[in-house]
Amino acid sequence: MAIVAPAADPETRERQIRDLLGELTLDEKIFMLSGHGFLQQMKEDGGKYGARLYHVAAGNERLGIPALLFNDGPRGINMGRSTCFPVPMARGASFDVDLERRIGDAIGRELRAHGGNLFGGICINLLRHPAWGRAQETYGEDPFLLGEMGTSLARGVQHHDIVATAKHFAANSMENARFSVDVSLDERPLREVYLPHFKRCVDAGVGAVMSAYNKLNGTFCGHNESLLTGILKDDWGFQGFVYSDFILGCRGWNAFPAGLDVEAPDTIRFGPKLTLAVERGDVSQERIDDGVTRVLRSLFRTLAAPDPETYGPEVVACTAHRALAREAAQKSIVLLRNEQILPWDTSSLGSILVLGRLADEANLGDRGSSDVSPPEVITPLSGLRSACGMDCEVGFDSGDDLDRVRALAADAEAVLLVVGYDYRDEGEYIPGGHPGSDTGSIGGDRLDLSLGARQEALILAATEANPNTVVAVMAGSAVLMEHWREQVPAILLLWYPGMEGGNALADILFGQINPSGRLPFSMPRRAEDLPTFDRDASACTYDLWHGYTKLERDGVEPAFAFGFGLSYTEFGFANASVQLDAEAETLSVEVDVTNSGSRPGETVVQAYAGRTEPDIEQPMKRLCAFTRLALGPGETRRAELRVALKDIAWFDSDASCWRLGARLWTIRVGGSSANADLCEATIELLERRWSVRER
Repeated sequence: MAIVAPAADPETRERQIRDLLGELTLDEKIFMLSGHGFLQQMKEDGGKYGARLYHVAAGNERLGIPALLFNDGPRGINMGRSTCFPVPMARGASFDVDLERRIGDAIGRELRAHGGNLFGGICINLLRHPAWGRAQETYGEDPFLLGEMGTSLARGVQHHDIVATAKHFAANSMENARFSVDVSLDERPLREVYLPHFKRCVDAGVGAVMSAYNKLNGTFCGHNESLLTGILKDDWGFQGFVYSDFILGCRGWNAFPAGLDVEAPDTIRFGPKLTLAVERGDVSQERIDDGVTRVLRSLFRTLAAPDPETYGPEVVACTAHRALAREAAQKSIVLLRNEQILPWDTSSLGSILVLGRLADEANLGDRGSSDVSPPEVITPLSGLRSACGMDCEVGFDSGDDLDRVRALAADAEAVLLVVGYDYRDEGEYIPGGHPGSDTGSIGGDRLDLSLGARQEALILAATEANPNTVVAVMAGSAVLMEHWREQVPAILLLWYPGMEGGNALADILFGQINPSGRLPFSMPRRAEDLPTFDRDASACTYDLWHGYTKLERDGVEPAFAFGFGLSYTEFGFANASVQLDAEAETLSVEVDVTNSGSRPGETVVQAYAGRTEPDIEQPMKRLCAFTRLALGPGETRRAELRVALKDIAWFDSDASCWRLGARLWTIRVGGSSANADLCEATIELLERRWSVRER
């Protein structure tokens, strides 16, 4: 088929689309508003998801309009033997927007090499509670962090003429009940907490938005006119298209007039039923044309742009992408505790004992829609053995027999204990296992935030036998550690670290890389300090409070604060200042950052804003800017961060506008959200208001 050639100029492209609308029949238009072939293809592929690309929208052979071909995967392309990066929650811990853009660039290259042009992996749902099974697919608990990382991934992917998708819109923060739960949200927390990151991606030019399965204020998100049309399209001016989460994201043809443009991944409730609705007068021809225009607008933008390179099969899991996966894992690992035992010196270590089943398994994360099958996985055990070579003996034991563990640990010079979860414990909920499996249900929301009695007993047994013990935790979000963390000399949060995770872990343990990961959520001491969470709930209510904002409001100290992470050197922050650029409507926040240790390292400079004496219910502070900074030993540099005034405004639901408020503001800047890690500056700001369309 001769593919239509869209013009480079956006206005000319819009005229081309209008001309095409005049040539397309009603049936052809409606064909482009749903997917085709998915259910039959899944049968042909033995139930394996991601065995091929899926035709989700567009496509008209007569007029040369190609299809939008979908692939999933926030940690890599869910097809073939693609590069597996650390899960997004791990990458959120890097606080590195340039790294995330480069990961998006690599994912975009691999999707093009596979022949796809629609990427479904910009997952930016907010982590409200660490029990959420799919927490690993997002970037953390803070809306600003989510928005910055999500836009970076989208920009990297779309550089390669791909339509990127922000998902799941909106208030999708639990897994098991995601198909039915009704989330009640007042407009203020919806606008301030659960939507800003989506708005940031829309402003950055993301081409598509995927609706969520859950209900929002009584209406399924795929049918929610106030969400899809009122907020997304009218208030925010979104020009791309909205498609449903797969199968149950669309419950009937009446989702279309509410604002859902495309039913994915197959024609079940649109197609002939939508045609009949138009013929009855229940759906206007203008709305059909609007949906087709949105699909073509996103598609034509990719077709009009010149390809930055060619995309041969050698791109997939190439050496450069594997190196990038290793860098991402290095920057994501968070050092939570270190009683001066790390880094290990390989020249003085004769033996290391590695304990725990997960140390010798390819533990990449859940096995649902985000699953990736790389050509090779470097496990923690293989990474250590490779790094040690012949200089140090690396033994292994699963840790099932605690008496044997004590004896082996006592004989070793150092112990690495790898504990945590895998796809059976958390992830996308798959009832009754998966095709070809004889297991029960896998994934879903966690029932327990601890590691469980067996793993905790293993930790204590190893630590009692050998004081030179490091615990590395594999998980997608927070883990309760109160039963053992004070007894362990060193703790690392390893996450699901991707195909190069074992090498990255060895790089950190042996000091080849100075750890720089920072927690993208608060690590609580007790489950009781968190918001309520019932994974089987039919209805729930979300408000302004979760994560560090809730802990601060309640006067509760976390085990580890949002933004916290140790290094092999020491960083200090002093002499904070803040100035207003009234014309640009931004604040310039500056602070002196000093590396007072003997090693080079990177820190994450974080800025938080809050009204000094708020007259409304409002968090003490919220993240409003961050940057990574590399410093040599003894070096001091003055870091500058820019804060948009719109990013610190609150939503006045009575007036339906964003407000700053004529108040004294406190800007805190430093190494974590804990007040002890921050220095302060104040500034008085005048009243400002922005409409929902201006912000």
